[in-house]
Amino acid sequence: MASDGRAARYVAIITDGNGRWAQQRGLPVIDGHQAGADMVKARLRDAVEFGVRELTVYSFSTENWSRPAEEVTALMRMFSQRIQSETPELNEEGVRMRFIGRRERVTPALLEQMDWAEAETAGNDRITL
Repeated sequence: MASDGRAARYVAIITDGNGRWAQQRGLPVIDGHQAGADMVKARLRDAVEFGVRELTVYSFSTENWSRPAEEVTALMRMFSQRIQSETPELNEEGVRMRFIGRRERVTPALLEQMDWAEAETAGNDRITL
């Protein structure tokens, strides 16, 4: 909330520390990324409730490409699975999805899913994610 009681129009989340969170609990790193994605989904719901119009999630930086190949592959698989499973629900809830940033190294299959999610949700105006 802004100091004048109005909801912020735009909020950004930088996901960081998911791997460390998992390691501290003796879990695989990807479990931390899954937990982080669950938290983002919960914060999206909060943002809608507070009247936020745009929520940006910075979830994969160019530096992340230098992580172990298994972790990068698992993250890309998770992104793909989340897009596939959550787009219909988010669409029903009026969420417009947009993917911003560099796409050069993203697989054609994941790019296709991103394009699909954007097209499916293009007419929504409750919040832009």
